[in-house]
Amino acid sequence: MIDLRLIAESKDEVKKNLSGRNFDVSLIDEIFKLNEERKTLTLTVETSRAEINKLSKEIGAIKKSGGAADELVAKVAEVKSAMANADVELERIKLDIDTKLLHVPNMLDEEVPIGKDEAANKVVKTWGKARDFSFTPKDHVDIGEKLGLLDFEKASQISGSRFSILKGSLARMERALINFFIDQHIGIGYQEVLPPFIVSDQALIGTGQLPKFKEDLFRIDDERNFFLIPTAEVPLTNLKREEIFSADELPLKYVAYTPCFRSEAGSYGKDTRGLIRLHQFNKVELVNITTEENSKQAHDEMVAQACKMLELLGLPYRSLLLCSGDIGFGARKCFDLEVWLPSSKTYREISSISNCWDFQSRRASIRYKVGNDKPRFAHTLNGSGLAVGRTLLAIMENYQEQDGSITIPEVLRPYMGGLSSISKH
Repeated sequence: MIDLRLIAESKDEVKKNLSGRNFDVSLIDEIFKLNEERKTLTLTVETSRAEINKLSKEIGAIKKSGGAADELVAKVAEVKSAMANADVELERIKLDIDTKLLHVPNMLDEEVPIGKDEAANKVVKTWGKARDFSFTPKDHVDIGEKLGLLDFEKASQISGSRFSILKGSLARMERALINFFIDQHIGIGYQEVLPPFIVSDQALIGTGQLPKFKEDLFRIDDERNFFLIPTAEVPLTNLKREEIFSADELPLKYVAYTPCFRSEAGSYGKDTRGLIRLHQFNKVELVNITTEENSKQAHDEMVAQACKMLELLGLPYRSLLLCSGDIGFGARKCFDLEVWLPSSKTYREISSISNCWDFQSRRASIRYKVGNDKPRFAHTLNGSGLAVGRTLLAIMENYQEQDGSITIPEVLRPYMGGLSSISKH
């Protein structure tokens, strides 16, 4: 949530900044107008309260001297009635402002390129060389199915489309990747967390998934407004929800493995084949809660850590700075990492690392204090470290052999009992 004072004091600058997002900035005008009404009504209520206090003192003085104060009593009742009506309207306007603010995306960092869509994203780094195959490389679906270790048909019978079943050594590699990633992140100071996979609507409002992305969520069908998590970012960021804590605790660095659940409501017909876009997938997530002064450095460090995972696995990738038309709703600045897939000769997203500044902290009331100073909103950052299923398929494709087997990257072999390859038995 952006600061209402920013709209009140710099409305045109806010509109100019957010216009690059393909966002209807007329909502900013609506909020500005409502805020002006709020200020007028607040003054009315305060003036009425002062008048009531003044009249009450006069009434007390008159009655003390034995006089009649019927007219003043009637006047107080009239002012109180008008103030009560103004109070009701004031609360309605405050609620309307808060509701509308929930639909306003984060402000953009000045370094974010301006563009309508992903075509305007800026490539900032490319690492690794695409492998030269002596044969035509297969995609991960063909590889996995021929090994008898990847089953979409049975998953569809059990759960429907966009689900998968991993078996044997592929299932073991998925687990190996989870453990490998977590060990790497713990090694540089992240605290491992095993959070709930079900969260309240308030937790999702705090991180920005609600109300805007309700259709992309799986809601549990009961009266409690519970949802399956779309990412571990939600429970991890909410660990400090509605808290005021000492700056000495910062940075707070969390890592968690969780399954993630997404309805993919807006992706009809996209990536229907394979592991790219599923309703359920595994991810290792990084969350960093820090100060304004340290958030840029924290962002750079998180990007570097996600890059390191790909480099240790020997997977070619590129890093992109997302443009204004492609950046996420809650992100002020975001880098995507895209891994090379030889079957399609293209890069595909495997991680997004976002700096949300104080956007989520304002929604979730995450604040810290420096000494006796006024509480400040923390800065929150999050990123995939990495999406496990997409890493698995990237290994399958980049490490495939002509006989249909898969060579296991050396760094994963200790996590797979020393196994060096996966082949059909």
